[in-house]
Amino acid sequence: MNRLKLSLSQKIGFSLLLVLVLYSAGATFLQAGDSASQNLSHILSAPDGQFWLGTDHYGRNMWLRLAEALQLSLMMAVLCVLTASITGVTLGVLAATRGHTLDRLLDFVVTLILALPGLVLVLIFAAIAPGSFLVLYIAIALIQWIEYFRVTRAIVQRLAVSPAVQSSKLMGFDNWYLFKRHYWPVIAPQLFPLAAFGAANAVLMMASLGFVSVGIQPPTAELGQMIVELFPYYSEAPWLLAQPLIVLAMFVLACHLCGKGAEQ
Repeated sequence: MNRLKLSLSQKIGFSLLLVLVLYSAGATFLQAGDSASQNLSHILSAPDGQFWLGTDHYGRNMWLRLAEALQLSLMMAVLCVLTASITGVTLGVLAATRGHTLDRLLDFVVTLILALPGLVLVLIFAAIAPGSFLVLYIAIALIQWIEYFRVTRAIVQRLAVSPAVQSSKLMGFDNWYLFKRHYWPVIAPQLFPLAAFGAANAVLMMASLGFVSVGIQPPTAELGQMIVELFPYYSEAPWLLAQPLIVLAMFVLACHLCGKGAEQ
């Protein structure tokens, strides 16, 4: 039995991701405080013993704000990946096994969604309810399920006419057995790269909306919005602008490294 071995790039990716998760979960245990609390006597403070990553233009603790923004990004990534993968795999299997009518209908829905660039569609949703995390999550998941759907549909269409599946059908096994025994073992290895890249894209989309000020609204900390807020102070306090940029880059890099193929 072959054991799954992680490549060097995947090990680096998982290590980076673990560091980010631990920081987002443990920041408040290491330094107590409120990420939204303002201290106008400590505006644009450099990192020191009291403020480990300094303070922003309102005197807010950057150590805590970055952790809060990272928690929000991780939550968005996990929710979008789970929703998109479950929806895409389910509809992909149904489209490939339940007849041409459903297949054509779902193909039409996919074509309709793909008619608009993904970010434009998310912008439309964001304009309807500015600052709503729920609306952003629904919009991003609505785009990402298509990738899982197309991969699953292509795999199941090929497997559905294979001798192994036909034999199982003749022996009276139900659809759930066919999925577990024949479809899922082939689909599962394809989902991890999609999930890794999808998580990175979800966070980048949310950050992109923050860049144009239609995403998560202040005072909630979000990486894209923090970059926009701190940009005017890049000459006075360049370390502040660098912090959300580095965290965002680390997360995207970690996801892309994790998504690379594993060695068997």
